[in-house]
Amino acid sequence: MASGPLRDFVITKSGNPVNLLHAASRLFGGEVTTSPIGPFSDGEHEVRGVAGPDFTVGYFASPLAVRVGAVPGRDSYFVNLGLAGEVWASSGDGRAVLGRTLAGVVNPGDVQELRPKQPGTECLGLRIGAGLVRREYAALTGRPVSAAVRFDLPLDLSGARGKTVKLLIGSLIEQLGSGDPLLQREELRRSQLRCIATALLLAQPHTHSATLRGVPATPHPRALRAAVAFVEANLAEPISLGRIAEAAGCGARTISGLFREELGTTPMGYVRGLRLDRIRHELLSTGDRVGEIAYRWGVTHLGRFAGDYRSRFGELPSDTAARR
Repeated sequence: MASGPLRDFVITKSGNPVNLLHAASRLFGGEVTTSPIGPFSDGEHEVRGVAGPDFTVGYFASPLAVRVGAVPGRDSYFVNLGLAGEVWASSGDGRAVLGRTLAGVVNPGDVQELRPKQPGTECLGLRIGAGLVRREYAALTGRPVSAAVRFDLPLDLSGARGKTVKLLIGSLIEQLGSGDPLLQREELRRSQLRCIATALLLAQPHTHSATLRGVPATPHPRALRAAVAFVEANLAEPISLGRIAEAAGCGARTISGLFREELGTTPMGYVRGLRLDRIRHELLSTGDRVGEIAYRWGVTHLGRFAGDYRSRFGELPSDTAARR
């Protein structure tokens, strides 16, 4: 039996490095392209992993040096953590040696190169959807992000802030590997991912750090928190402004004002954005037809949906589906 994280989710274990590349592409659902740097390496190559809405987490044990490219239109952040040995990592202008005390954060659209320094290297890669990071930024600041958040590459795991990020990622992985049905609930997983995204925004330097330092550490109003929780728990069901207001315990005008003031959108705009993010993930990670996925997430008007999708992601849903 395999040991270490995600031991029940082995995708490939092979002496053929080509299998590693194919397994990584399958695991990340077409979010990335992978290619070797230099000649193929002899040795054992293993990939394990789990994917879901807004995230993918993978375990990689291999001596192969690889280049990981971002597929246009598929926006995700990556957090890479070393488990054994060290990995030379580069992305954009950043350089770092990943190990037990240093992780790497890669921004959407950037190409990353990962070069193991010795045999027996093991690492974890966590993909976080950019939409989730945008939503958590809005939750922290009370306004949508004006430009993409871009993190520094090296993440120091020896300090309190970096340790917090590492502990939260470790908790997610333990939950994924647990056989307890209660720990497999989507609500728990979603909460853990939100905590990781929030911790990254608060712990790791990025292009909007100064803005976050100037935001008072006060939570959103209770009514807004209740409304957001209701939307996320019922996203695949019919949702109206009246139902959101009822869940929040206030009137429609009040909850609409809270969404505008705190999140910079309307309640139904928030619903549409969240549904579009979920639909995009399934378009990239399943073979289902566009209409089937859209209806599954509560879309009733495909023409309007296609326009909303193109406005948010810069392409039609059929274009996304054609690349998987």
